[in-house]
Amino acid sequence: MFVLNVIGKGADPAMFAGLSAGAPVILSPGLAFDLPVQSSDVLAAARKVASDVPLDINLVAAEHRRKKLLIADMDSTIINVECLDELADMAGLKPKIAAITERAMRGELEFEAALRERVGMLKGLALSALEKTWAERVRLNPGAASLLATMRAHGAHTMLVSGGFSFFTRKVAEAAGFHAERGNTLLDDGAALTGEVGTPILGREAKLQALEEEAAKLGISMEECLAVGDGANDLAMIQKAGLGIAYHAKPVVAEAAGARINHNDLTALLYLQGYSDADIKNDRNL
Repeated sequence: MFVLNVIGKGADPAMFAGLSAGAPVILSPGLAFDLPVQSSDVLAAARKVASDVPLDINLVAAEHRRKKLLIADMDSTIINVECLDELADMAGLKPKIAAITERAMRGELEFEAALRERVGMLKGLALSALEKTWAERVRLNPGAASLLATMRAHGAHTMLVSGGFSFFTRKVAEAAGFHAERGNTLLDDGAALTGEVGTPILGREAKLQALEEEAAKLGISMEECLAVGDGANDLAMIQKAGLGIAYHAKPVVAEAAGARINHNDLTALLYLQGYSDADIKNDRNL
């Protein structure tokens, strides 16, 4: 059995009446609902019906709907920026480094090599720039705190996995409410960055490994896991998880993911799992 999940302002089940195999389940009035469907073939038809409306429409399996493990990318997924690009801005190198970041996230460059190249350009950047970037630039994306609090309240384990840096993953994990975090290590001489990154570098395969290791520890199947990200280095974990979500993602990721969120905030990940407003811990009342 499958469920057609629709999310977006003004979402109306009547728009998809001809595709439904039963009554809609309202998850959030005027914002999110489920429609029971008989076949996965309806997804393309549903997206065509709403092609000119900013709705996120996805097909999800009814079984194991609420996931027991969340593995999430950090930069541009849980937070609003690419931390490396913001550090580059502190060094006056943002346009040059951000262009490399964009190509790497699109899958046009090998991630590890691109990371080393960008970090190398930051050699000599004072360590105070990291704290300044955190304080002035990094913010949780809307819905992040609700996503974490709600899934944790329902017994899920949560992990932040980033090709970015442990200086930020530790702070973001604490701010958002993740159980655990993994990131790369920027090397320094006590005063400034050396232009090197610790090894092994956490990239595409390491993110997949984190998913597999955490699922094994919890004794759960991949069908009970959710992975979310926006860049090419997230693809392996997104494709392996039972619910793999491309979140405001690069085209190569959106095309390959099982589900995609292009128009809504991170609360959409809860609606995709069948949570209703009554279940969700809102940012304002955490």
